[in-house]
Amino acid sequence: MKPVVAEAARLRVLTRWWGSRPAAARDREFALVFTVLSFVAPLSRIGAQFGRLPVHGTFVAGVLLTLGQTLPLAVRTRWPAACLAVTGASFAVYECLGLPPTFGSLGLYIALYSVGAHQDRFRQVVPLAATGGYVVFGIALYALDSPEGLTDYLLYYMVLAVVWGLGVLVRGRREQEAERRRLSAQVAIAAERSRLARELHDVVTHHVTAMVVQAGAAQYLTESPDRLHEALDAINGTGRRALAELRFLLGVLEATGDSARRERTPLPGRVPDLVEQTRAGGQPVELVEDGEQSAMAVGAQLTAYRVVQESLTNAVKYAAGRPTLVRLAHTPGWTDVEVTTAGLADGAPVSAALPGDGPYVSGGRGLTGLRERVEMLGGEFAAGPRPQGGFRVHARIPSGGAA
Repeated sequence: MKPVVAEAARLRVLTRWWGSRPAAARDREFALVFTVLSFVAPLSRIGAQFGRLPVHGTFVAGVLLTLGQTLPLAVRTRWPAACLAVTGASFAVYECLGLPPTFGSLGLYIALYSVGAHQDRFRQVVPLAATGGYVVFGIALYALDSPEGLTDYLLYYMVLAVVWGLGVLVRGRREQEAERRRLSAQVAIAAERSRLARELHDVVTHHVTAMVVQAGAAQYLTESPDRLHEALDAINGTGRRALAELRFLLGVLEATGDSARRERTPLPGRVPDLVEQTRAGGQPVELVEDGEQSAMAVGAQLTAYRVVQESLTNAVKYAAGRPTLVRLAHTPGWTDVEVTTAGLADGAPVSAALPGDGPYVSGGRGLTGLRERVEMLGGEFAAGPRPQGGFRVHARIPSGGAA
């Protein structure tokens, strides 16, 4: 059993090696091996024969015409029509001379298959020209008193047509696979653009909003140098964090290959730091964390961080100075993120940010992006005004979610 497994492994390695080589090199090597086999017994006497003419002819003519049926296969992928023309003409002359069967005659079938699988230009003209050549070949055999009848000619033509059709079928499947890959690449590009757009929105909106609020508050602190210095430090820190995240996203856009795949998801920050930053900007924020956080995938951590970040940004924009509560509840397999603000008016207009029959809110790309993030990981998302006033954002995120 082990020798069989070892041979199968060697065959797989050989197949991968052969498939990795350029098509032109593979064709040249195949033509060389095929030519050698055409002169090695017992294969040298096995091949296609048509016409049933008396066997005669010279050895030199047989060798030259056999080479004419094998060597052109070296360009069967690059110039399939030329390969078929030389191979077909050599086969026809070989049969008309009544030479003995040769393994090289199988090159006609390979050339026909190659035309169906690789011919790009004049794809309809080449089969018609080949059909015309076959008619001339049949007339020549008839003139040489071949005993073949009309049924034999039609049957042989059908065999040749089936070989060509196999090449066309393979070409069609190859084109379908290429189209599938192209569409998959387009979907991946669109998904990556959407992801980067969400990241840019979260980074720019949060940090710029914080800086605007902090700068607006700083202008009223000119008579308190200590507090003014703290406000300016907060603005400086916010700007630096924004630049760091923007540099990371630009690095993702510029990266290629394996490095881009490894680094496409940024490492999230810490929610306590985010709360402290918002609190330093003047927003009263309280953080409550229940349970122990289990190991979370980077995508799940980033999503939880972005939910808090976007919610605090909206709190600063629309409920400035109002108490805000951030609650993180960790359970095995899940993390619940809840951000509530006090004092928002009810009756917010309907938005497409949330699906189904859940609560709807007015909002732009931020809430829509949060919903997409959470649901992409298999979680649940809801946001809207509270019955007692204020606003609530809630996300339930699976700990094993991946970006």
